[in-house]
Amino acid sequence: MTAKWSADSWRTKPISQAPDYPDQARLDDVERRLKSFPPLVFAGEARRLTEALGDVAEGRAFLLQGGDCAESFAEFRADNIRDTFRVLLQMAVVLTFGAACPVVKVGRMAGQFAKPRSAATETVDGVELPSYRGDIVNGIEFEATARTPDPERLVQSYNQAAATLNLLRAFAQGGFADLHKVHRWTLDFVADSPQGHRYAALADRLSETLDFMAACGLTAEKTPQIRETEFFTSHEALLLPYEQALTRIDSLTGRWYGCSAHFLWIGDRTRQIDGAHVEYLRGVGNPIGLKCGPSMTSDELLRLIDVLNPANEAGRLTLIARMGHEQVEAKLPALIRATQRAGAKVIWSCDPMHGNTIKSSTGYKTRPFDRILAEVKGFFAVHRAEGTHAGGVHFEMTGQDVTECIGGAQAISEQALADRYHTHCDPRLNASQALELAFLIAEGLKQERATHGQSVQGQSAMRSIAHAS
Repeated sequence: MTAKWSADSWRTKPISQAPDYPDQARLDDVERRLKSFPPLVFAGEARRLTEALGDVAEGRAFLLQGGDCAESFAEFRADNIRDTFRVLLQMAVVLTFGAACPVVKVGRMAGQFAKPRSAATETVDGVELPSYRGDIVNGIEFEATARTPDPERLVQSYNQAAATLNLLRAFAQGGFADLHKVHRWTLDFVADSPQGHRYAALADRLSETLDFMAACGLTAEKTPQIRETEFFTSHEALLLPYEQALTRIDSLTGRWYGCSAHFLWIGDRTRQIDGAHVEYLRGVGNPIGLKCGPSMTSDELLRLIDVLNPANEAGRLTLIARMGHEQVEAKLPALIRATQRAGAKVIWSCDPMHGNTIKSSTGYKTRPFDRILAEVKGFFAVHRAEGTHAGGVHFEMTGQDVTECIGGAQAISEQALADRYHTHCDPRLNASQALELAFLIAEGLKQERATHGQSVQGQSAMRSIAHAS
Protein backbone atom coordinates (compact mmCIF):
# COMPACT_ATOMS: atom_id res chain seq x y z
CA MET A 1 0.00 0.00 0.00
CA THR A 2 2.92 2.34 -0.63
CA ALA A 3 1.55 3.30 -4.06
CA LYS A 4 0.29 6.85 -4.46
CA TRP A 5 -3.38 7.26 -3.60
CA SER A 6 -5.91 9.13 -5.69
CA ALA A 7 -9.68 9.36 -5.56
CA ASP A 8 -9.93 6.83 -8.38
CA SER A 9 -7.00 4.53 -7.51
CA TRP A 10 -9.54 2.00 -6.19
CA ARG A 11 -10.46 1.29 -9.81
CA THR A 12 -7.15 -0.52 -10.27
CA LYS A 13 -8.00 -3.00 -7.47
CA PRO A 14 -10.21 -6.09 -7.35
CA ILE A 15 -13.72 -5.15 -6.20
CA SER A 16 -16.44 -7.19 -4.54
CA GLN A 17 -20.13 -6.44 -4.01
CA ALA A 18 -20.22 -4.21 -7.12
CA PRO A 19 -23.47 -3.98 -9.12
CA ASP A 20 -23.40 -4.99 -12.78
CA TYR A 21 -24.67 -1.88 -14.54
CA PRO A 22 -25.84 -2.76 -18.07
CA ASP A 23 -25.10 0.71 -19.50
CA GLN A 24 -21.64 2.00 -18.59
CA ALA A 25 -22.17 5.25 -20.51
CA ARG A 26 -25.19 6.13 -18.35
CA LEU A 27 -23.22 5.37 -15.21
CA ASP A 28 -20.35 7.58 -16.40
CA ASP A 29 -22.80 10.41 -17.10
CA VAL A 30 -24.35 10.15 -13.62
CA GLU A 31 -20.90 10.17 -12.00
CA ARG A 32 -19.99 13.35 -13.90
CA ARG A 33 -23.19 15.02 -12.71
CA LEU A 34 -22.63 13.98 -9.10
CA LYS A 35 -19.12 15.44 -9.19
CA SER A 36 -20.64 18.84 -9.91
CA PHE A 37 -23.04 18.67 -6.96
CA PRO A 38 -22.23 20.33 -3.61
CA PRO A 39 -20.69 18.14 -0.90
CA LEU A 40 -23.16 16.69 1.59
CA VAL A 41 -20.84 17.19 4.58
CA PHE A 42 -17.78 19.33 5.15
CA ALA A 43 -14.21 18.41 5.98
CA GLY A 44 -14.27 20.49 9.16
CA GLU A 45 -17.24 18.49 10.44
CA ALA A 46 -15.41 15.23 9.78
CA ARG A 47 -12.35 16.53 11.64
CA ARG A 48 -14.55 17.51 14.58
CA LEU A 49 -15.91 13.95 14.70
CA THR A 50 -12.37 12.57 14.65
CA GLU A 51 -11.57 14.74 17.67
CA ALA A 52 -14.67 13.53 19.52
CA LEU A 53 -13.84 9.92 18.69
CA GLY A 54 -10.34 10.55 19.99
CA ASP A 55 -11.95 10.99 23.41
CA VAL A 56 -13.70 7.64 22.92
CA ALA A 57 -10.41 5.98 22.03
CA GLU A 58 -8.88 7.36 25.23
CA GLY A 59 -11.79 6.13 27.38
CA ARG A 60 -13.29 9.55 28.05
CA ALA A 61 -16.51 9.13 26.03
CA PHE A 62 -18.80 6.52 24.50
CA LEU A 63 -19.87 6.04 20.87
CA LEU A 64 -23.56 5.56 20.06
CA GLN A 65 -24.06 4.65 16.41
CA GLY A 66 -27.46 3.63 15.12
CA GLY A 67 -30.13 3.95 12.50
CA ASP A 68 -31.75 2.17 9.61
CA CYS A 69 -30.56 -1.11 8.15
CA ALA A 70 -31.12 0.30 4.65
CA GLU A 71 -32.78 3.63 3.96
CA SER A 72 -35.48 3.41 1.32
CA PHE A 73 -37.14 5.77 -1.11
CA ALA A 74 -40.62 4.58 -0.13
CA GLU A 75 -40.14 5.29 3.59
CA PHE A 76 -38.62 8.74 3.06
CA ARG A 77 -40.73 10.95 5.32
CA ALA A 78 -39.92 13.72 7.77
CA ASP A 79 -41.63 11.95 10.65
CA ASN A 80 -39.54 8.80 10.14
CA ILE A 81 -36.32 10.85 10.23
CA ARG A 82 -37.53 12.76 13.27
CA ASP A 83 -38.58 9.65 15.20
CA THR A 84 -35.29 7.84 14.66
CA PHE A 85 -33.41 10.98 15.68
CA ARG A 86 -35.45 11.38 18.85
CA VAL A 87 -34.86 7.76 19.90
CA LEU A 88 -31.12 8.28 19.46
CA LEU A 89 -31.42 11.42 21.58
CA GLN A 90 -33.20 9.43 24.27
CA MET A 91 -30.56 6.71 24.22
CA ALA A 92 -27.82 9.34 24.46
CA VAL A 93 -29.53 11.01 27.42
CA VAL A 94 -29.84 7.66 29.18
CA LEU A 95 -26.15 6.97 28.66
CA THR A 96 -24.97 10.52 29.41
CA PHE A 97 -27.08 11.25 32.48
CA GLY A 98 -27.25 7.68 33.77
CA ALA A 99 -23.55 7.01 33.48
CA ALA A 100 -22.07 10.55 33.65
CA CYS A 101 -20.53 9.81 30.30
CA PRO A 102 -20.21 12.05 27.20
CA VAL A 103 -21.79 10.35 24.20
CA VAL A 104 -20.77 10.82 20.56
CA LYS A 105 -23.91 10.45 18.44
CA VAL A 106 -23.56 9.04 14.92
CA GLY A 107 -26.57 8.06 12.83
CA ARG A 108 -26.81 5.39 10.15
CA MET A 109 -28.72 8.01 8.20
CA ALA A 110 -28.54 10.25 5.11
CA GLY A 111 -26.64 7.73 3.00
CA GLN A 112 -27.17 4.16 4.24
CA PHE A 113 -28.78 3.00 0.98
CA ALA A 114 -26.54 0.21 -0.33
CA LYS A 115 -26.44 -3.30 1.12
CA PRO A 116 -23.98 -6.16 0.51
CA ARG A 117 -25.52 -9.48 -0.52
CA SER A 118 -24.43 -13.06 -0.04
CA ALA A 119 -25.24 -13.89 -3.69
CA ALA A 120 -25.34 -11.83 -6.88
CA THR A 121 -28.68 -13.30 -7.95
CA GLU A 122 -31.89 -14.51 -6.37
CA THR A 123 -34.22 -17.25 -7.65
CA VAL A 124 -37.96 -17.35 -6.99
CA ASP A 125 -40.24 -19.98 -8.57
CA GLY A 126 -37.57 -20.81 -11.11
CA VAL A 127 -36.98 -17.16 -12.09
CA GLU A 128 -33.45 -15.79 -11.51
CA LEU A 129 -32.92 -12.04 -11.13
CA PRO A 130 -30.20 -9.77 -9.69
CA SER A 131 -30.30 -9.52 -5.89
CA TYR A 132 -31.71 -6.41 -4.29
CA ARG A 133 -28.72 -4.26 -3.31
CA GLY A 134 -30.51 -1.29 -1.78
CA ASP A 135 -32.55 1.50 -3.32
CA ILE A 136 -29.41 3.29 -4.49
CA VAL A 137 -28.86 0.37 -6.92
CA ASN A 138 -32.18 -1.30 -7.79
CA GLY A 139 -35.74 -1.91 -6.61
CA ILE A 140 -36.92 -4.46 -4.08
CA GLU A 141 -39.79 -5.66 -6.29
CA PHE A 142 -39.03 -9.07 -7.80
CA GLU A 143 -39.33 -8.23 -11.47
CA ALA A 144 -36.73 -7.72 -14.17
CA THR A 145 -37.05 -3.96 -14.68
CA ALA A 146 -36.92 -3.12 -10.96
CA ARG A 147 -33.96 -5.43 -10.30
CA THR A 148 -31.85 -4.01 -13.13
CA PRO A 149 -29.24 -1.64 -11.60
CA ASP A 150 -30.14 1.95 -12.55
CA PRO A 151 -27.51 4.72 -12.27
CA GLU A 152 -30.20 7.41 -11.87
CA ARG A 153 -30.83 5.99 -8.41
CA LEU A 154 -27.50 7.48 -7.32
CA VAL A 155 -28.89 10.96 -7.99
CA GLN A 156 -32.11 10.20 -6.13
CA SER A 157 -30.07 8.90 -3.19
CA TYR A 158 -27.97 12.07 -3.16
CA ASN A 159 -31.10 14.24 -3.13
CA GLN A 160 -32.69 12.22 -0.33
CA ALA A 161 -29.47 12.31 1.69
CA ALA A 162 -29.24 16.09 1.25
CA ALA A 163 -32.81 16.59 2.44
CA THR A 164 -32.28 14.22 5.38
CA LEU A 165 -29.11 16.03 6.42
CA ASN A 166 -30.88 19.37 6.20
CA LEU A 167 -33.58 18.15 8.55
CA LEU A 168 -31.11 16.51 10.96
CA ARG A 169 -29.09 19.72 11.20
CA ALA A 170 -32.29 21.64 11.92
CA PHE A 171 -33.28 19.20 14.65
CA ALA A 172 -29.80 19.22 16.21
CA GLN A 173 -29.27 22.98 16.15
CA GLY A 174 -32.77 24.47 15.97
CA GLY A 175 -34.16 23.68 19.41
CA PHE A 176 -35.59 20.18 19.01
CA ALA A 177 -32.62 18.73 20.91
CA ASP A 178 -32.95 21.18 23.82
CA LEU A 179 -32.55 19.17 27.02
CA HIS A 180 -35.56 20.97 28.48
CA LYS A 181 -37.66 18.98 26.00
CA VAL A 182 -36.58 15.52 27.10
CA HIS A 183 -40.16 14.55 27.98
CA ARG A 184 -41.36 15.39 24.46
CA TRP A 185 -38.97 12.97 22.79
CA THR A 186 -40.86 9.88 23.95
CA LEU A 187 -42.86 8.21 21.20
CA ASP A 188 -46.49 7.42 21.96
CA PHE A 189 -46.09 3.65 21.64
CA VAL A 190 -43.17 3.71 24.11
CA ALA A 191 -44.75 5.99 26.72
CA ASP A 192 -46.67 3.27 28.59
CA SER A 193 -43.92 0.66 28.41
CA PRO A 194 -41.55 -0.15 31.29
CA GLN A 195 -38.80 1.67 29.37
CA GLY A 196 -41.09 4.66 28.88
CA HIS A 197 -41.81 4.94 32.60
CA ARG A 198 -38.16 4.52 33.47
CA TYR A 199 -37.17 7.18 30.96
CA ALA A 200 -39.83 9.55 32.33
CA ALA A 201 -38.33 9.18 35.81
CA LEU A 202 -34.87 9.95 34.45
CA ALA A 203 -36.25 12.94 32.54
CA ASP A 204 -37.78 14.28 35.77
CA ARG A 205 -34.39 14.09 37.46
CA LEU A 206 -32.77 15.81 34.51
CA SER A 207 -35.38 18.59 34.59
CA GLU A 208 -34.65 19.16 38.26
CA THR A 209 -30.94 19.36 37.48
CA LEU A 210 -31.59 21.88 34.69
CA ASP A 211 -33.72 24.00 37.04
CA PHE A 212 -30.88 24.04 39.54
CA MET A 213 -28.39 24.98 36.82
CA ALA A 214 -30.69 27.80 35.65
CA ALA A 215 -30.84 29.13 39.19
CA CYS A 216 -27.04 29.23 39.08
CA GLY A 217 -27.14 31.19 35.84
CA LEU A 218 -26.44 28.29 33.42
CA THR A 219 -29.39 28.67 31.02
CA ALA A 220 -29.94 27.45 27.47
CA GLU A 221 -29.41 31.00 26.25
CA LYS A 222 -25.97 31.17 27.87
CA THR A 223 -24.97 27.52 27.40
CA PRO A 224 -25.44 26.26 23.82
CA GLN A 225 -24.73 22.67 24.87
CA ILE A 226 -28.11 22.62 26.65
CA ARG A 227 -30.18 23.61 23.61
CA GLU A 228 -28.08 22.09 20.82
CA THR A 229 -26.29 18.83 20.12
CA GLU A 230 -23.68 17.49 17.75
CA PHE A 231 -25.00 14.80 15.45
CA PHE A 232 -23.02 13.10 12.72
CA THR A 233 -23.94 10.78 9.84
CA SER A 234 -22.43 7.53 8.63
CA HIS A 235 -22.88 4.71 6.17
CA GLU A 236 -21.04 1.78 4.67
CA ALA A 237 -18.85 2.99 1.79
CA LEU A 238 -20.03 0.17 -0.44
CA LEU A 239 -20.87 1.84 -3.76
CA LEU A 240 -17.54 3.36 -4.72
CA PRO A 241 -18.62 5.27 -7.87
CA TYR A 242 -20.96 7.27 -5.60
CA GLU A 243 -18.25 7.78 -2.98
CA GLN A 244 -15.64 8.90 -5.52
CA ALA A 245 -18.05 11.40 -7.08
CA LEU A 246 -18.46 13.04 -3.67
CA THR A 247 -14.77 13.00 -2.73
CA ARG A 248 -13.34 16.51 -2.49
CA ILE A 249 -10.12 18.29 -1.53
CA ASP A 250 -10.37 20.34 1.66
CA SER A 251 -9.35 23.91 0.89
CA LEU A 252 -7.84 24.38 4.36
CA THR A 253 -5.66 21.30 4.59
CA GLY A 254 -5.31 20.12 0.99
CA ARG A 255 -6.42 16.65 2.11
CA TRP A 256 -9.08 14.52 0.43
CA TYR A 257 -12.34 13.83 2.28
CA GLY A 258 -15.31 11.63 1.48
CA CYS A 259 -18.09 14.20 1.56
CA SER A 260 -21.04 11.80 1.41
CA ALA A 261 -20.99 11.36 5.23
CA HIS A 262 -18.91 12.26 8.27
CA PHE A 263 -18.01 8.62 9.05
CA LEU A 264 -17.60 5.79 6.52
CA TRP A 265 -17.00 2.13 7.19
CA ILE A 266 -15.78 -0.99 5.39
CA GLY A 267 -18.01 -4.04 5.69
CA ASP A 268 -17.01 -7.56 6.66
CA ARG A 269 -17.50 -8.69 3.06
CA THR A 270 -15.33 -5.95 1.50
CA ARG A 271 -12.30 -5.74 3.81
CA GLN A 272 -9.82 -7.47 1.48
CA ILE A 273 -6.51 -5.70 2.06
CA ASP A 274 -5.73 -5.61 -1.66
CA GLY A 275 -9.32 -4.71 -2.59
CA ALA A 276 -10.96 -1.57 -3.88
CA HIS A 277 -12.80 -0.62 -0.68
CA VAL A 278 -9.71 -0.64 1.52
CA GLU A 279 -7.85 1.30 -1.18
CA TYR A 280 -10.50 4.03 -1.27
CA LEU A 281 -10.94 4.41 2.50
CA ARG A 282 -7.20 4.52 3.23
CA GLY A 283 -6.90 7.83 1.40
CA VAL A 284 -9.76 9.93 2.78
CA GLY A 285 -9.40 12.05 5.90
CA ASN A 286 -12.70 11.03 7.51
CA PRO A 287 -12.88 8.90 10.61
CA ILE A 288 -13.54 5.38 9.34
CA GLY A 289 -14.80 2.07 10.63
CA LEU A 290 -13.90 -1.55 9.93
CA LYS A 291 -16.33 -4.39 10.55
CA CYS A 292 -14.61 -7.35 12.22
CA GLY A 293 -16.43 -10.66 11.86
CA PRO A 294 -15.53 -14.05 13.33
CA SER A 295 -13.30 -14.92 10.35
CA MET A 296 -10.96 -11.97 11.04
CA THR A 297 -7.47 -13.06 12.11
CA SER A 298 -5.04 -11.07 14.23
CA ASP A 299 -2.49 -10.83 11.43
CA GLU A 300 -5.12 -9.62 8.96
CA LEU A 301 -6.39 -7.04 11.43
CA LEU A 302 -2.93 -5.62 12.13
CA ARG A 303 -2.17 -5.34 8.41
CA LEU A 304 -5.46 -3.51 7.87
CA ILE A 305 -4.75 -1.16 10.78
CA ASP A 306 -1.34 -0.32 9.29
CA VAL A 307 -2.98 0.54 5.98
CA LEU A 308 -6.03 2.40 7.29
CA ASN A 309 -4.40 4.28 10.16
CA PRO A 310 -0.65 4.48 9.45
CA ALA A 311 -0.22 7.57 11.66
CA ASN A 312 -1.88 5.76 14.59
CA GLU A 313 -4.22 8.71 15.12
CA ALA A 314 -6.71 8.36 17.98
CA GLY A 315 -10.25 8.66 16.63
CA ARG A 316 -9.33 7.76 13.06
CA LEU A 317 -10.24 4.05 13.17
CA THR A 318 -13.18 2.29 14.85
CA LEU A 319 -13.17 -1.51 14.90
CA ILE A 320 -16.78 -2.69 14.87
CA ALA A 321 -16.95 -6.24 16.21
CA ARG A 322 -19.83 -8.31 14.78
CA MET A 323 -19.13 -11.81 16.03
CA GLY A 324 -22.49 -13.24 17.06
CA HIS A 325 -23.46 -14.01 20.63
CA GLU A 326 -21.95 -17.52 20.55
CA GLN A 327 -18.53 -16.47 19.24
CA VAL A 328 -17.77 -13.05 20.70
CA GLU A 329 -16.02 -14.33 23.83
CA ALA A 330 -14.02 -16.87 21.84
CA LYS A 331 -12.99 -14.74 18.86
CA LEU A 332 -12.64 -11.18 20.18
CA PRO A 333 -9.87 -11.56 22.83
CA ALA A 334 -7.14 -12.45 20.35
CA LEU A 335 -7.94 -9.41 18.23
CA ILE A 336 -7.89 -7.09 21.23
CA ARG A 337 -4.59 -8.53 22.45
CA ALA A 338 -3.05 -8.05 19.02
CA THR A 339 -4.01 -4.36 18.92
CA GLN A 340 -2.74 -3.89 22.46
CA ARG A 341 0.63 -5.44 21.64
CA ALA A 342 0.91 -3.26 18.55
CA GLY A 343 0.02 -0.11 20.51
CA ALA A 344 -2.77 0.62 18.04
CA LYS A 345 -5.01 3.54 19.00
CA VAL A 346 -8.40 2.17 18.00
CA ILE A 347 -11.97 2.27 19.25
CA TRP A 348 -13.71 -1.04 19.86
CA SER A 349 -17.44 -0.92 19.20
CA CYS A 350 -20.02 -3.71 19.36
CA ASP A 351 -22.42 -4.49 16.51
CA PRO A 352 -24.67 -7.13 18.10
CA MET A 353 -27.09 -7.21 15.16
CA HIS A 354 -25.43 -8.81 12.14
CA GLY A 355 -24.16 -11.99 13.78
CA ASN A 356 -27.51 -12.82 15.39
CA THR A 357 -29.90 -13.04 12.46
CA ILE A 358 -32.10 -16.12 12.20
CA LYS A 359 -35.09 -17.27 10.14
CA SER A 360 -38.22 -17.58 12.26
CA SER A 361 -40.68 -20.46 12.09
CA THR A 362 -43.06 -18.08 10.29
CA GLY A 363 -40.51 -17.44 7.52
CA TYR A 364 -39.44 -13.94 8.56
CA LYS A 365 -35.79 -13.02 9.06
CA THR A 366 -35.46 -11.79 12.64
CA ARG A 367 -33.04 -11.15 15.49
CA PRO A 368 -33.80 -12.37 19.02
CA PHE A 369 -33.40 -9.60 21.60
CA ASP A 370 -31.81 -11.99 24.09
CA ARG A 371 -29.07 -12.87 21.60
CA ILE A 372 -28.43 -9.20 20.87
CA LEU A 373 -28.12 -8.53 24.60
CA ALA A 374 -25.92 -11.62 25.04
CA GLU A 375 -23.44 -10.32 22.48
CA VAL A 376 -23.32 -6.91 24.18
CA LYS A 377 -22.68 -8.69 27.49
CA GLY A 378 -19.98 -10.84 25.94
CA PHE A 379 -18.34 -7.81 24.35
CA PHE A 380 -18.12 -6.01 27.69
CA ALA A 381 -16.98 -9.19 29.44
CA VAL A 382 -14.05 -9.57 27.07
CA HIS A 383 -12.96 -5.98 27.57
CA ARG A 384 -13.26 -6.38 31.33
CA ALA A 385 -11.04 -9.43 31.20
CA GLU A 386 -8.50 -7.75 28.93
CA GLY A 387 -8.48 -4.45 30.83
CA THR A 388 -9.39 -2.50 27.69
CA HIS A 389 -12.03 0.03 26.73
CA ALA A 390 -15.40 -1.06 25.38
CA GLY A 391 -15.92 2.10 23.40
CA GLY A 392 -19.34 1.95 21.83
CA VAL A 393 -22.32 0.19 20.32
CA HIS A 394 -23.63 0.01 16.76
CA PHE A 395 -27.33 -0.79 16.32
CA GLU A 396 -29.76 -1.18 13.45
CA MET A 397 -32.87 0.50 14.86
CA THR A 398 -35.77 2.74 13.97
CA GLY A 399 -38.22 5.10 15.62
CA GLN A 400 -41.11 3.29 13.96
CA ASP A 401 -43.35 0.90 15.92
CA VAL A 402 -42.10 -2.17 14.08
CA THR A 403 -42.18 -5.85 15.02
CA GLU A 404 -38.98 -7.16 13.46
CA CYS A 405 -36.81 -8.36 16.38
CA ILE A 406 -38.42 -10.89 18.71
CA GLY A 407 -38.33 -10.66 22.49
CA GLY A 408 -37.45 -7.77 24.77
CA ALA A 409 -39.76 -6.34 27.41
CA GLN A 410 -42.51 -6.17 24.77
CA ALA A 411 -42.13 -9.94 24.32
CA ILE A 412 -42.63 -9.78 20.55
CA SER A 413 -43.32 -13.33 19.38
CA GLU A 414 -42.54 -15.01 16.08
CA GLN A 415 -46.25 -14.92 15.28
CA ALA A 416 -46.31 -11.15 15.88
CA LEU A 417 -43.54 -10.44 13.35
CA ALA A 418 -46.09 -10.13 10.55
CA ASP A 419 -47.95 -7.33 12.38
CA ARG A 420 -45.52 -4.53 11.44
CA TYR A 421 -42.58 -6.00 9.55
CA HIS A 422 -41.53 -3.05 7.37
CA THR A 423 -37.77 -3.39 6.82
CA HIS A 424 -36.41 -3.48 3.27
CA CYS A 425 -33.50 -5.64 4.31
CA ASP A 426 -32.60 -6.72 7.85
CA PRO A 427 -34.70 -6.61 11.06
CA ARG A 428 -34.32 -3.55 13.29
CA LEU A 429 -34.85 -2.81 16.96
CA ASN A 430 -37.86 -0.62 17.59
CA ALA A 431 -37.70 2.39 19.92
CA SER A 432 -38.76 0.43 23.00
CA GLN A 433 -36.14 -2.27 22.47
CA ALA A 434 -33.41 0.27 21.71
CA LEU A 435 -34.20 2.21 24.87
CA GLU A 436 -34.20 -1.00 26.89
CA LEU A 437 -30.66 -1.75 25.73
CA ALA A 438 -29.54 1.79 26.48
CA PHE A 439 -30.63 1.46 30.13
CA LEU A 440 -28.82 -1.85 30.51
CA ILE A 441 -25.59 -0.42 29.09
CA ALA A 442 -25.88 2.76 31.17
CA GLU A 443 -26.25 0.76 34.37
CA GLY A 444 -23.06 -1.09 33.64
CA LEU A 445 -21.10 2.05 32.83
CA LYS A 446 -22.44 3.84 35.90
CA GLN A 447 -21.56 1.00 38.24
CA GLU A 448 -18.04 0.79 36.88
CA ARG A 449 -17.43 4.49 37.51
CA ALA A 450 -18.81 4.19 41.04
CA THR A 451 -16.86 1.04 41.84
CA HIS A 452 -13.48 1.84 40.38
CA GLY A 453 -13.51 5.60 39.82
CA GLN A 454 -12.19 4.96 36.32
CA SER A 455 -13.23 6.19 32.89
CA VAL A 456 -16.55 5.16 31.42
CA GLN A 457 -15.65 1.95 29.68
CA GLY A 458 -13.95 -1.13 30.82
CA GLN A 459 -13.27 -3.66 33.34
CA SER A 460 -16.39 -4.24 35.46
CA ALA A 461 -19.11 -2.90 33.16
CA MET A 462 -20.27 -6.33 32.14
CA ARG A 463 -20.94 -7.48 35.67
CA SER A 464 -23.27 -4.52 36.22
CA ILE A 465 -25.05 -5.06 32.89
CA ALA A 466 -25.71 -8.67 33.82
CA HIS A 467 -27.14 -7.54 37.15
CA ALA A 468 -29.33 -4.89 35.51
CA SER A 469 -30.80 -7.39 33.05
